Amino acid sequence: MDDFKSTDMKTILHSKRSNIYYLSHCRLMQKNGRVLYLTEKDKTEQFFNIPICNTTVILLAEGTSITQAAARMLAQAGVLFGFCGGGGTPLFDGNSIEFITPQSEYRPPQFVQQWLSFWYDDELRLKAAKQLQHYRLLFIEKIWSSSRDLKYFGLTISDELQSIINDYSRQNENATTVSELLTIEARFTKLLYKYVANSLLKSEFSRSREGNSSDLANSFLDHGNYLAYGLAATVLWVLGIPHAFALMHGKTRRGALVFDVADLIKDAVVLPWAFVCAAHNYQDNSFRQQLIATFNELKVLDFMFDSVQQICSDNSKIEALKL
Repeated sequence: MDDFKSTDMKTILHSKRSNIYYLSHCRLMQKNGRVLYLTEKDKTEQFFNIPICNTTVILLAEGTSITQAAARMLAQAGVLFGFCGGGGTPLFDGNSIEFITPQSEYRPPQFVQQWLSFWYDDELRLKAAKQLQHYRLLFIEKIWSSSRDLKYFGLTISDELQSIINDYSRQNENATTVSELLTIEARFTKLLYKYVANSLLKSEFSRSREGNSSDLANSFLDHGNYLAYGLAATVLWVLGIPHAFALMHGKTRRGALVFDVADLIKDAVVLPWAFVCAAHNYQDNSFRQQLIATFNELKVLDFMFDSVQQICSDNSKIEALKL
């Protein structure tokens, strides 16, 4: 393996990769040019292969370890990994939502240069934040109006929900500061929670703090959000944009741009499926499988890549560089 090069592997674009792994009570290692995880069952060792060229994120939960050789291969394949608690939450990495990211000096500088060219301009940063929220609303309308699965469970774009979306869209456009945008965004999210809870759980719902939730809906929201953070971190790493240059959530958390980008898909995908699975008493593992399958089916990574790149292009003060 000393002469192994990342160029020896067939490259798959991150937006086209299909796998997010959540692992617990196992050991990640490199063996015969592959990354494997080792588990023990009934005193018998079992090895399972991870197709790293088709993997975006690996979450390592309780009872896990990873060898240096495995970490090196993950870096060469562009796979992000992070240590987390049970069920995928919380993610342990200091005080920020960030992953141990593969390092490369040859990632394209185009997008970080475009992003930073407008980030220090308050008006342009506010414009970009509004644009991100606009894409978020479009994705909610697209997914909730076209998904047969959500329609089967009773979630559609009703007149009530359309009114909520329209009101937020109008307030979003009229906001004059990021603080004002955060306030109306919080109200919008609470209205979505209430709408979905009434539709599926037929009861009141209160969002609890992460890690302190005892009901399934809150637990699934926590788990699903962390999967969305993993995808957002992947998008930002591939584009080379540092997590600290947030549009909305950057007041207290260094990795806040991950939260901003994850918002593109959380309401459209994580929120409805968290409540659907809670209403039908899914187990944690079943919920994760359902959500990851839905991410792949809806091509959410493509949408996140396209949205961030469009924001870079529309707000940049510099002429786009040719890669």
